[in-house]
Amino acid sequence: CWKTYLGRPEWDGYSCYAMQILANALRTVRRPEEALPVIEASLAVLRRFSPPDLEAILTTRINLSGCLLEIGRQDEALALSRDVYAEWVALKGVSHQVTITCGISLANSLLN
Repeated sequence: CWKTYLGRPEWDGYSCYAMQILANALRTVRRPEEALPVIEASLAVLRRFSPPDLEAILTTRINLSGCLLEIGRQDEALALSRDVYAEWVALKGVSHQVTITCGISLANSLLN
């Protein structure tokens, strides 16, 4: 997937999607140190688009938080999880499924 979409323009969305798949795969095989720069690059690409896809940005930021937690950067992960949770609450409300999932991720950050 990564090799197929690497050369595509960022704005078509596929290269960013490929980066997200690569980052998820690296985290799945317990290589979060390698996933971190991929998630950060994906987030940077998402932020460059106008208008920004706020939901995709928030989802990527919560994935970044999980990756930070996996590599032992608990304070950064917790701060990011809190920010993202607050943004989901403002965007979708406390009862939305994504907000609840993000709240669970925040609770996980607090436990670690």
